[in-house]
Amino acid sequence: MVIRTVGLIARRELNAKLRTRSFVIGTAVSLVVLVAFVLMQGSLGGPGSLTVGLNGQAIGVADQLGQAGRQLGREIRTREVTDLPAGERMVAGEELDALVSGPPAQLSVLVRDELNQDLRVALDAIVQQEVLRAQLAAIEDLDANQVLENVAAAQVGVKFLRGPDSQRGERLAVALLIIALLYVSLVFYGNLLAQGVIEEKSSRVVELLLATVRPWQLLAGKVLGLGLVGLIQLAVLGVAGLTLASVTGVLTIPGSATGSVLWGLLWYLLGFALYATVFAAVGSLVSRQEDAQPVIMPVTLVLLVAFVLGFSVLARNAASTASTVLSLVPLLSPVLMPGKIALGAAPGWQIGAALGLTIAAIVLLTALGGRIYRNAVLHMGSRLRLRDALR
Repeated sequence: MVIRTVGLIARRELNAKLRTRSFVIGTAVSLVVLVAFVLMQGSLGGPGSLTVGLNGQAIGVADQLGQAGRQLGREIRTREVTDLPAGERMVAGEELDALVSGPPAQLSVLVRDELNQDLRVALDAIVQQEVLRAQLAAIEDLDANQVLENVAAAQVGVKFLRGPDSQRGERLAVALLIIALLYVSLVFYGNLLAQGVIEEKSSRVVELLLATVRPWQLLAGKVLGLGLVGLIQLAVLGVAGLTLASVTGVLTIPGSATGSVLWGLLWYLLGFALYATVFAAVGSLVSRQEDAQPVIMPVTLVLLVAFVLGFSVLARNAASTASTVLSLVPLLSPVLMPGKIALGAAPGWQIGAALGLTIAAIVLLTALGGRIYRNAVLHMGSRLRLRDALR
């Protein structure tokens, strides 16, 4: 009977919110923003191709330029330009990124306002190679090609304690996106829960509801219903984002990203369970929407701190001591820990510790928030002091 009562209240919240225009519009706007973010990552995330015009003797270095570009991880496409003034106009009109002319040992490059660093390296290498070839050829009994091979093979020895992570940029983008979505969802649905409590008080609907159900059943049903609404919205955004990123080629780590999204959904549920009763409790202290912000703001500020720390600390060094300590604080864990997991900087013991501490905090805050809600939800008139609500 108790479970059925809570389920009926949750179903009422679920049906009411899923059918609202604000939910549909909010989800649509979020999808548009997500699409824009993914497309922007696609255009800015990796090096684009360069189109270089070659004039005169410089046409002979086309193959060398293409090979140098491949070694640098950038596509350099070349075009023959027979008319130098026409090539200059093509550079001015952005049809060409650069125009190269002159003999291979004395190449000259024309650009609009800035020479791409990869192109500079490729051209410098060609010029140096041609100059060295010419000088060595002037020495008798010396194989110029063999000398060039030996010179090219001579490199400084480099050792790495840890190999470079070529996927860190993608992991960081996924982590920061998850942090942002969790922050927005927790704040939005937390505020929605508090405002719903205030609305029921001001319209005295809560008096009718509590005539048939107990306060904790009403609170549990509202938390469960709104939590599922937020979970559905996050799941829709997560699936859409993963699909779009994979289709456009922006995401090359679909398995890791999928796991990060699933962890994000789990931490959303824990975060909402942690903060929901607090939002409901502070909402029950007032009877008018005009008085809502002063009591809701402190809770929102805690989430804002977690959001700001998530962006700054994790982006700087996700494995730092500060990041580890902050991510284990229960009030911050629902936002920080998913970011650490997405970056691969959270070992198993940290995840387990954060889960345990967060669940313990949920039990404590649920008991405390439920007591405040029970004592304050029928209070009408001026704002009820927290001390009085705890009695």
